[in-house]
Amino acid sequence: MTSLRGNWNYPTLVRFGAGRVAELPAACGELGLKAPLLVTDPGLVALPMITDTVARCAAAGLRCGLFAELQGNPVEANVTAGVHAFRNGRHDAVIAFGGGSALDTGKAIALMVGQTRPMWDFEDREDWYTRVNVAGIAPTIAVPTTAGTGSEVGRASVITDVRDHTKKIIFHPKMQPILVIADPELTLGLPPHVTAAVGMDALSHNLEAYCSPFYHPMAEGIALEGTRLIKEWLPIAVQEGSHLEARAHMMVASTMGATAFQKGLGAMHSLSHPCSAHFNTHHGLTNAVVMPYVLAWNRSALQGKMERLAAFLGLRDRSFDGVLQWVLGLRKDIGIPATLADLKISADQAAALAQQAFDDPSTGGNPLPMTVAGFAQLYRNCADGRLEAAA
Repeated sequence: MTSLRGNWNYPTLVRFGAGRVAELPAACGELGLKAPLLVTDPGLVALPMITDTVARCAAAGLRCGLFAELQGNPVEANVTAGVHAFRNGRHDAVIAFGGGSALDTGKAIALMVGQTRPMWDFEDREDWYTRVNVAGIAPTIAVPTTAGTGSEVGRASVITDVRDHTKKIIFHPKMQPILVIADPELTLGLPPHVTAAVGMDALSHNLEAYCSPFYHPMAEGIALEGTRLIKEWLPIAVQEGSHLEARAHMMVASTMGATAFQKGLGAMHSLSHPCSAHFNTHHGLTNAVVMPYVLAWNRSALQGKMERLAAFLGLRDRSFDGVLQWVLGLRKDIGIPATLADLKISADQAAALAQQAFDDPSTGGNPLPMTVAGFAQLYRNCADGRLEAAA
């Protein structure tokens, strides 16, 4: 394990290695930060990883505030409450510390503390990011505690708009954290079902980035290696939660997935986002459920790519079917439900969700062009357990 450590600058500065969360107060000092607001998940706020970090910050002379008023699929009200806490506490930075919800909320708070326009004016559409008052964005340090979303290296936050129950991407290049502390020891306490769900989220990012038709060879290479790491280490991380080497490789694979998906995502995420917005399903778990159905749907566009992926992964069957069977076997082995019906989403709801899936920004990166009718059929396939290719 001693070799699994490093300082990287891709795409932002990353301090990776076991125990490195202890460096957080010193890192704040080096960056000239004096009064950070630590944004975290409600389930973490009373745990030693948070209380010890706040105590270390205080001992280092930092005036560290604490904010945990957020939910699993964060909404605008969570961001607004965080902005009030930031301003009332006269903070100068955000430490986003937790899973994807805390990371996304923290980054959105850091964006909004210096804005006068509504957050939805900064949705990732056309050139809307140019509306941002860049000087008003607070710096963010990200400390992930799960290995799934990769939000610690992202330039956006996914926030649910309760007005129409849609997940929207709030984006600006300067939302990217200026420092990531990736300490795999922070993930040792994750229970097996959470480890499985977030790990499959990381796989969905790497796999969809690899499958995206857009040209980005660097991202494609990262996605390949990220997928290989997940194949090798996710089952171990689920079965042996205290296996630090497995946790370390999964944390890297998560970061790689979020780096790779600048190449594009696809229908897995398009299907998943409306499910989370309407039914509050776990994003990574939903991606895991729909994954093989989306692969099967896109079969005609992926034959060559899947053959290359199968060879890289060392699968015995070096074909599209080899990859599909590997995904199905992995899901079964780590306890992922087989269908959307297992998440209480029935085929009857397909028509209501299809338009939102079609409108999702991820749709443009799908290997095959999608239609509203196509998404409705995909939802039915995912609910009924049918692995069908697009007609």
